[in-house]
Amino acid sequence: MKKLLNYLWKYKLLIFIPTLFMIMNIVLDMINPILMKELVDKVIIGKNMSLLLQISFGLILITLSRAIFGYFKEYIFDVMSSKVNEDLKYDLFNHIQSLHFKYFDNMNTGELMSRIGEDIDNIWRTLSFGLRIFIENIIYFVLASAFLFYLNWKLALACISIMIPIGFLALRLEKKEMEAYDKISDHNAEMNTIAQENIAGVRLVKAFAREKHEILKFLKMNKVNHKLNMEQANILGKYYPPIEFLTNLSIVIMIALGGYFVIKKEMSIGSLVAFNGYIWNLIWPMRMLGWLTNMLAQNKASCNKILKIFGTKPDIDISKYSKDKEKISGNIEFKNVSFKYNEDLILKNINLKIPAGSNVAIMGTTGSGKSSLVGLIGRYYDVCEGEVLVDGINVKELNLKTLRGSMSIVPQDTFLFSDTISQNIKFGKRDASEEEITKACALACATEFIDELEEGYSTIVGERGLGLSGGQKQRLSIARALVRDSSILILDDSTSALDMETEFKLLKNLNNNKSSNTTFIIAHRISAVKNADIILFMENGEIVEKGTHEELLAIEGKYYEIYCEQFKDFNLDNLTNKKKKKEVV
Repeated sequence: MKKLLNYLWKYKLLIFIPTLFMIMNIVLDMINPILMKELVDKVIIGKNMSLLLQISFGLILITLSRAIFGYFKEYIFDVMSSKVNEDLKYDLFNHIQSLHFKYFDNMNTGELMSRIGEDIDNIWRTLSFGLRIFIENIIYFVLASAFLFYLNWKLALACISIMIPIGFLALRLEKKEMEAYDKISDHNAEMNTIAQENIAGVRLVKAFAREKHEILKFLKMNKVNHKLNMEQANILGKYYPPIEFLTNLSIVIMIALGGYFVIKKEMSIGSLVAFNGYIWNLIWPMRMLGWLTNMLAQNKASCNKILKIFGTKPDIDISKYSKDKEKISGNIEFKNVSFKYNEDLILKNINLKIPAGSNVAIMGTTGSGKSSLVGLIGRYYDVCEGEVLVDGINVKELNLKTLRGSMSIVPQDTFLFSDTISQNIKFGKRDASEEEITKACALACATEFIDELEEGYSTIVGERGLGLSGGQKQRLSIARALVRDSSILILDDSTSALDMETEFKLLKNLNNNKSSNTTFIIAHRISAVKNADIILFMENGEIVEKGTHEELLAIEGKYYEIYCEQFKDFNLDNLTNKKKKKEVV
């Protein structure tokens, strides 16, 4: 809540000015019953017609003034709440962007969307309307109580004593509603996740004819949502009637006891009319208390969810590291590196030196740690032992913006935005020229299919690259990485969807490219790695083989076995004869 107050303090002027208009509005509203008292006692009963025009003019002036003040009050409060809403959404999104990779491994997209959308909107509604009503009701209650005691302290005491149980009921309601909304908020996040996943994967659902299953799954979640909302409705149903009863009881007491005081001539009829006006200024805040409590509970639940995200600190603090380099050349070294993920040891004692400009290929079984190894270079995760050095500097001491700005990566999960092909490639370099985009696409062998499209580079691809084949998406992702012309290029199994011919052309283009970047290629095909300067074969988080294509074939280990499997129709006798000739020489 303190963080939210900081946002409000930022716009303190936009709170002070409408609050001032509000107070003026309320003060004018407090004058109305006094004028009605004078109208009844002096004009209607006292027959003083000369005051009729003055009182009527006063009532019209008050009504007009309240309308003007009310407009500015509402408008400025809305401006303030909209600005807080804008800042809160921006800061939350900005904070989410700063969080570490591991946070997103365990967080659903639907839940984050609920926090940025629904929960912040709950806060916005509270600030734009609830906060104003809350402040207004407090002022109304204080001023109306003062006037009631001024008119008749006995009657005021009798009526206000009824309000005490209402306050107690409101506190109980707030606690119950808070618990209910907390459950509803969590469940809404789950529902959003299911809806988001099913809409994103609707083609897979239809391909497997799983529509009925998914509908029933959503129906089950929807029934739980209905149950939770009914629980919340039952809470309101339990507490609202007593609040309504007590506020209406205060009217009964006012009429009965007030009538008695009029008969006994302890107060005038005009005073009773004025008392009635003020008592309603007291009743409405008390009736609104239940509604405000409901809104406050909803707001509090949403605040707790949002503050939980704000309370999550990035594992890697960018501002903490001061070492910087104007240009990273791409020398990489792993020194006794071990890496754990969720207490599972993924990499074990890795020692490796990669000179700048080298072409490194990594092969290995699924889950052997290939992606984890290259992920440590950009410090997407931190090592648990040892150190990773880039140009002789530990990545923990290197400015992350500089480090990651000098890297281009094509991840296993190809992701394209719902935008044009040109803009997707420009994501790698926002100021890329048309010439640079064309060159990158040519190197990635993407030009051939882009030119066939009716709108070429201006073609809008669907969500996550919908409308493109797997190979086309991979080539665009590679082009997006190449346009950056970074010192370090990582291709994480990024040619798996390409046919052999296209893959050969693409890798040939990369080898012939005069760029001096250090390139890592993770692949499962021998054809994709055989021309690399260094080939690593990984198994169970360790580098079990290292060398060139010829060197690894010569030792007849794991790499050799895969080579034999993938080229089993190849005449290996030729290779054996060549080896024997070398031994004789």
